[in-house]
Amino acid sequence: MKLSVIIPVYGVEATLDRCVESVLCQQVEGMEVILVDDGSPDCCPQKCDEWAQKDSRIRVIHKENGGLSDARNAALDIATGDYITFVDSDDWISPDTYQPLLELMNDSDILEYSIAGRLLLEDHRYDSVHDYWLQEKAYSHTYACNKIYRRQLFDDVRYPKGKVFEDVFTLPLLLRNTRKIATTRRGFYHYWYNPNGITATADGTKLSQLLEAHLQGNMPMDDHYYMYLVNIQIDVRERTKAPIVLPYRKVKPSALAGSQKIKAILLNTFGINILCRIFKIIHLVKAPSHW
Repeated sequence: MKLSVIIPVYGVEATLDRCVESVLCQQVEGMEVILVDDGSPDCCPQKCDEWAQKDSRIRVIHKENGGLSDARNAALDIATGDYITFVDSDDWISPDTYQPLLELMNDSDILEYSIAGRLLLEDHRYDSVHDYWLQEKAYSHTYACNKIYRRQLFDDVRYPKGKVFEDVFTLPLLLRNTRKIATTRRGFYHYWYNPNGITATADGTKLSQLLEAHLQGNMPMDDHYYMYLVNIQIDVRERTKAPIVLPYRKVKPSALAGSQKIKAILLNTFGINILCRIFKIIHLVKAPSHW
């Protein structure tokens, strides 16, 4: 079982070595590591070449800056592994993570593992994308980097160039050809929080793309997922004044708890347009959520 580890590189000279070292210490036979220098303006291009000279498992792509999706796609075009995984170059992997995860794959097309301090999963196998999406609330952790994928899933799928929240656009496409999904608490992906990253600084325009990605994915829907989208729509409407695009759906407040239950009652009573107006008033005294 050969694993291709794809690491896009841009402006991360302070963290690149830590990331690459954490991957190279994985005991995986036949592993290849693809470093994609996405036109980085710092010393990362030189660092990538130095790593390739030190370790024959590393392949380097130098390209003009095209963004995260374009960098991942460039590596997917040349990857030779039976399995694919991604690492962001300011993050790192716990020791002895990949080999045990590969052994857990069995007949699964995707295996998702935990993110330290952010997402703790349990050992479970899903024979249904429907159950994985809704029971696991996978829509709230569509991250590309804490998953191992069977290579064939990417035969006709690439990340959307020019989009933010590219993982949300792409995971539903991969799931269309997925039969079995595994989750596990074994191994850890370590996420480095970037206060200047997309998630931390998303404005209304970027959140509009997040909502677009979810609606375009056409994934199974339940009340919890719908209210998750309602929260995004409220923020998009408030920050952009753009027309509401989330179709109205009546929900069962009894299935929800806390503020979501209250929000659902208001939604059922007044509709989504007035709900957005209500929360715009509330946010005059209480700051809105940050994605």
